Amino acid sequence: MTWWIIICSVIIGYLLGSVSASVIVSELVYKGDVRKFGSGNAGATNMARVYGWKGGLVVLLCDVAKAVVAMLGAYFMGYIGDKTNAHGVDYMCIAGAACCLGHAFPVFFKFKGGKCVTVGAAVAFMMDWKVFLVVIAAFLIVVAITKIVSISSITAAACLPVSYSLFGTFNLTDLYYSKLLLCLFVGILVIALHYKNIIRLFKGEEKKFSFKKKSD
Repeated sequence: MTWWIIICSVIIGYLLGSVSASVIVSELVYKGDVRKFGSGNAGATNMARVYGWKGGLVVLLCDVAKAVVAMLGAYFMGYIGDKTNAHGVDYMCIAGAACCLGHAFPVFFKFKGGKCVTVGAAVAFMMDWKVFLVVIAAFLIVVAITKIVSISSITAAACLPVSYSLFGTFNLTDLYYSKLLLCLFVGILVIALHYKNIIRLFKGEEKKFSFKKKSD
């Protein structure tokens, strides 16, 4: 791999990840900081909880877009260093990991960001569409049963590395170690970022999700 492409992948991924759409949209459109309401999380779920589904949808699309752009950008940079782009997937995975870290700890917003659920879903899509479908299915099934987004997010995060490993083992998809490491990293990161939710779940204090606005 080429060292300068690795550095660029990290920087571009982290900076794009640090662009917190929920904070920007909530401040510009709704004249408030979404992190001061609801769960205090700067993500699409809390945006929908606080300001309604339209705000949540805008943030969701922006979070997906920044992950896809970061990873595709890193992948195509590989052609600059090597015409065969032998390490394009590796660069893409590095940028994906950096984007997740930027989203969780954004440099532009005092390192207080989201929990990487939407960005993690975008990463799953970039890894393999079949893995993405498994992750989304797991999320939707659990949220339909429990109405608790945190449980759904944790379940989906756990399914990310497991499904990729199983698909690779049974030759249903191409198995790349860099992709497997990224899936593990994202899965662990998402679960770790939900540690407060896990504590509330054990205490029976975790609230069920609603699209109803909580503030003006």
